[in-house]
Amino acid sequence: MSNGDFVRQLPGAADYFSRPSSLATRLHVDVILLFLLLLLVVIGLVVLYSGSGQSIGEVKRQAIHFLVALVLMVCIAQVDPNVIKRWAPWIYFFGLLGLVAVLIAGTDAKGAQRWLKIPGIGLRIQPSEFMKLAVPMMVAWYLSDRSLPPGFKHIAGALLILLPPAALIAVQPDLGTSILIASSGIFVLLFSGLGWRWIAGFAGSVAAFAPVMWFFVMHDYQKQRVITLLDPAQDPLGAGWNIIQSKIAIGSGGVEGKGWLAGTQSHLDFLPESHTDFIIAVLAEEFGYLGIGGILLLYLLIILRGMVIAVRGQDTFARLLAGSYVMTFFVYVFVNMGMVSGILPVVGVPLPLVSYGGTSVLTLMVSFGILMSIHSHRKMLSQY
Repeated sequence: MSNGDFVRQLPGAADYFSRPSSLATRLHVDVILLFLLLLLVVIGLVVLYSGSGQSIGEVKRQAIHFLVALVLMVCIAQVDPNVIKRWAPWIYFFGLLGLVAVLIAGTDAKGAQRWLKIPGIGLRIQPSEFMKLAVPMMVAWYLSDRSLPPGFKHIAGALLILLPPAALIAVQPDLGTSILIASSGIFVLLFSGLGWRWIAGFAGSVAAFAPVMWFFVMHDYQKQRVITLLDPAQDPLGAGWNIIQSKIAIGSGGVEGKGWLAGTQSHLDFLPESHTDFIIAVLAEEFGYLGIGGILLLYLLIILRGMVIAVRGQDTFARLLAGSYVMTFFVYVFVNMGMVSGILPVVGVPLPLVSYGGTSVLTLMVSFGILMSIHSHRKMLSQY
């Protein structure tokens, strides 16, 4: 069969082959997802300017973080998912080495040993952030070439992949990040078709292990966070201060808010960490429930677009990995808003692409770059 015969047999194929590709297509960028992310970034910078005490310096630094992350996202989008799959074991292995190096020679800050200092240039990296990408990637690699839904042997193998990094991060100590990274691997198992009896058994095991966590794993300050969640008024000027002031800021915004730069809780320094973990309280105070509703809608659209990309993934690896990244993004949003509003303990999870921070922005944008790679590298025939 000649090429001409092949083209004629595909409806609209002649137009497809003849029309010039757009810039977005050549760059392997999903326009819808890119637009939603850029809109979220702009909103984040606007809120950050207010939450940081109108510090243009922090806004500029965050804008630079976003620009670097955007370039990195586009670069990652050029990489074929099959290449990512081949490199998954190596990425996971070097991530584990980084966590072991932190345990041996990590830099201590505020009682936690979570960073590695690069000699000569003074740069600090946090390997646990990159394990947010590596763990679900490795679990997806492991399950993708096996029969699904997975049986006991393969479930055990997946758990053996995610437990070592989760344990190494927990002893830094960073229990919040450890749980989130373990969750990202669990999401891969869920998307692989894990049966309800396994899910119920896992939930029961977690509940049974909770007392062990409380008495033998959790540090005193972590226990205090749980106690504060249940009764923040027991120590209103100490451990309960953050939650109490955050609730005041959220409630005082009302429906329409006090107006941009008119918030009192953050500008009078009542609200702690107003440019990082508690930045959503700044948005609620100044833009009200309408502002909260708007950013929730934007997050929902990003998650829905990500799930569309996951469902359309060309192979099992792509679908499992994309689904896990999207659900992990959802968990970050849920946990941050939950802890700021007082329904979850404060665990130091930033609001994605809104809170100030460089490493988290890079990690998130790399995950979206992988999503775009999965979306754009599908074979042409799969679209017909």
